[in-house]
Amino acid sequence: MTELNFADAGRLPLEGDNVAIATRRLEAGTKIEISQGEGAFELSHTVMEGHRFAVVPIASGSELLSWELPFGVSLRDIEPGEYVCNLGMLEALRGRSIDFELPEAANFQDRIVPYELPEKELEQREQVPLVETPRTFCGFDRGARGAGTRNFIVVLGTNSRTAAFARLLVERFDGVDRSDGFDGVVAVAHTEGGGPQEPNNKELLLRTLAAFAVHPNVGALLAVDYGYEPVSNRHLLDYLRQHRYAIGMVPHRFLTIRTAFQEALADGEQTIRAWIDGEVGSAERSEIPASKLKLALQCGGSDAFSGISGNPLAAWSARELIRNGGAANLAETDELIGAEPYVLKWVRDRETANKFLHMVERFKERAAWHGASAEGNPSGGNKYRGLYNIVLKSIGAAMKRHPDVRLDHCIDYSEPMREPGYYFMDSPGNDLESIAGQVASGSNVIYFVTGNGSITNFPFVPTVKIVTTSSRFELLGKDMDVNAGAYQDGADIDELGGELFEHTLRVASGERSLGERAGHSQVSIWRDWPQQSAAELQVLIDADAPSCEPLPVRRAEAPSVEVTALKRGNGQTTDRIGLVVPTSLCSGQIARMAVERLQQRYRDGASSISRFATLVHTEGCGVGGKGNEEIYARTLTGYATHPLVDLVMMLEHGCEKTHNDYMRSHMQMVGVDVERFGYASVQMDGGIVNVLDKIDAWFAQKTAALEPAQEQGSGAGVLRLGLLTAGPLSSVTAGVFAKLTRWVISAGGTIVIPNDAGLGSDTTFASGLDLETPLPTTLAHGQPYAEPGLYVMDALRGHWTETVTGLGATGVEILIAGVAEHPVVGHPFLPMLQVTDATELARRFEGDFDLVVGRDSAQKLLELIVQVASRRYRPCMSERGNTDFQITRGLLGVSL
Repeated sequence: MTELNFADAGRLPLEGDNVAIATRRLEAGTKIEISQGEGAFELSHTVMEGHRFAVVPIASGSELLSWELPFGVSLRDIEPGEYVCNLGMLEALRGRSIDFELPEAANFQDRIVPYELPEKELEQREQVPLVETPRTFCGFDRGARGAGTRNFIVVLGTNSRTAAFARLLVERFDGVDRSDGFDGVVAVAHTEGGGPQEPNNKELLLRTLAAFAVHPNVGALLAVDYGYEPVSNRHLLDYLRQHRYAIGMVPHRFLTIRTAFQEALADGEQTIRAWIDGEVGSAERSEIPASKLKLALQCGGSDAFSGISGNPLAAWSARELIRNGGAANLAETDELIGAEPYVLKWVRDRETANKFLHMVERFKERAAWHGASAEGNPSGGNKYRGLYNIVLKSIGAAMKRHPDVRLDHCIDYSEPMREPGYYFMDSPGNDLESIAGQVASGSNVIYFVTGNGSITNFPFVPTVKIVTTSSRFELLGKDMDVNAGAYQDGADIDELGGELFEHTLRVASGERSLGERAGHSQVSIWRDWPQQSAAELQVLIDADAPSCEPLPVRRAEAPSVEVTALKRGNGQTTDRIGLVVPTSLCSGQIARMAVERLQQRYRDGASSISRFATLVHTEGCGVGGKGNEEIYARTLTGYATHPLVDLVMMLEHGCEKTHNDYMRSHMQMVGVDVERFGYASVQMDGGIVNVLDKIDAWFAQKTAALEPAQEQGSGAGVLRLGLLTAGPLSSVTAGVFAKLTRWVISAGGTIVIPNDAGLGSDTTFASGLDLETPLPTTLAHGQPYAEPGLYVMDALRGHWTETVTGLGATGVEILIAGVAEHPVVGHPFLPMLQVTDATELARRFEGDFDLVVGRDSAQKLLELIVQVASRRYRPCMSERGNTDFQITRGLLGVSL
């Protein structure tokens, strides 16, 4: 039997706690000595690192305490040494690959008592006193805009339709020289404002974009749109002027794309090069008071030690910044539920306290509109690492407020921090969405505290990543800036805090954080929430599932065509792709880096795989709502089993809801052979460099074993097409698409269309097929079809990129878009032909359309599709790289 002193086995956050946190894995039967002469107990089960065990008897119905705050109520008497577990934690662990026996049943249940502000007068406390000699850093004096810690040129895709354009334009500056005074060119590409109608989050979105535009880290701004969108450059410029943002102090240009894609890129490039050669590129740093620093306090991939080491260390440095006259910003509203007594222990006044509580209740209400609970925030990764419920997570998250610091201000998402002090900003627990709001509020340095080892970075604000344990720091040392685990190992918190503050001043003065050196970043703004009340919730929940049956179509003999297809098993396909599937937003950029390496390795065609692709998105964590995870898992499964895909690597971050084990379990449930996939983990495999090497090695092994592709002739029956429209649909395009559909279906092929305002409700299209409008929906969003025929997929929100993403998951291999407004963004690996019957539009965007159609163009379009299917023609916008990918949240998904 193993015997340990308590100090070598567990940690009590405060002396009054009745459960301890295991500081390492403890095997069942381990004997733990409490202290000399005070007795011992044995562990009932193996307890994972970060999980909890009882240290004193806990009677049935009694509260379980951490930080001397209740996080649950016992379901029965609990003896010292028992593994403390609730149902949510047990379910999370049973979905993982573990090598020990879990308790059969939970021994406590969650209980959250709504906090009520005491009626008595709040105890007043002044903010921490200022230091006598404030510190300084070397930054950029932006006058009324504040002080910059970086000097970036930002290319802003004003809405989701120009996200790909922003990224492609920035790629032209990959080799640009950096200097002490110029940090480079970055893209801010996001998912919002490009849907078919005005979004519910329009005010929030414009406030965030306006704040990005004038952020002190922005040396110059190029904002890009097409001019047709619900949130456009015109809306943004009007908002900037009406709310008196200092846009006149920023070198800027609002570019509306009215020419061919390549011409617009060249135009934007010329503007940026002029800025680099001029005032932006020649900027110099100067000495600036530390009072100009504004610190975002954020945590993600949290574990049981986030509240023990990482968050208290960040809080210590935040207190030091406030003592120097600066500001700090605490966020993530739903991740403070249950910690209200601590957050409001020291608060400026009752009005501020009431505002905080109002924001919490408002967040709960918004989540309820979508059939979700804000209390359901903790991810599978959180539970795996010891945060069993929202109260435990919240108590730990609240430790980002130092006990000496009072809460001064409560602000809305992206509302500016105008005074020094300690702020709370309303935001979801979704890390990227919350960080975007903090940056918009003025934060020019970010602390990101992580237990699992999250690798999040923002494009134009440096992120200092603080990891909670020494073991994780050793595993991920190339990606983590600060080891807060040293505090648990015995280091002095004051010494560590002082080192962190000094490190922060160096980063603010231009020293690059490890995240900046890694060269990846992500942006996600608080996403639109469709529901505005609970009234329609049950109707949406009770809606009938689609039939999954193809629609009957009037047959018509197709013209004779020959597709040069590829043999695959007993069937045929039109290409062979190697796919890296990020299981969440946080592994997306690493997946992109992996694919770029693979493309370089096999650029000479030394593989039976024709190309490699990935699916970078913003989902997989920090979101809830009825049916949301089902849509997500179904969509990614559709891509992992897509006919074009030969090899698949599933890449998890490691702490998300939809980790590799989650996806594996879902795919097994629907009958997928999961053993043919590769699996990699950014966190578990040791960080970015290690996981990229692992992906390289797996694809090298698998491609070497692949049989060479065998070409086979086939007719139109091999075609699997997705048809959709952008902008008003004319009878000309509708008629051409109807004839094409009859030919392909009659030949034994498949066509899927969305049930949006385009083809699904068009009488010309329907009558050409002998069907009535509206066409019935026969597939759920992203649901693979089972047999050839015509299907109508539920588009859910009608957002272009989300619809394209859903169509791809059904199994179609080529997309054809009928366009009436401007060329549209394509798909990462499905070729998309863009056609129009508007000759003036085709002339204006010359070179961006693949075909100008007339009433008799159906055969010409079919022949062009055959060229694509035979790999002899690559669509124009696919060739230019104008592609994007975004998984829908449906009508009930909401940020948590």
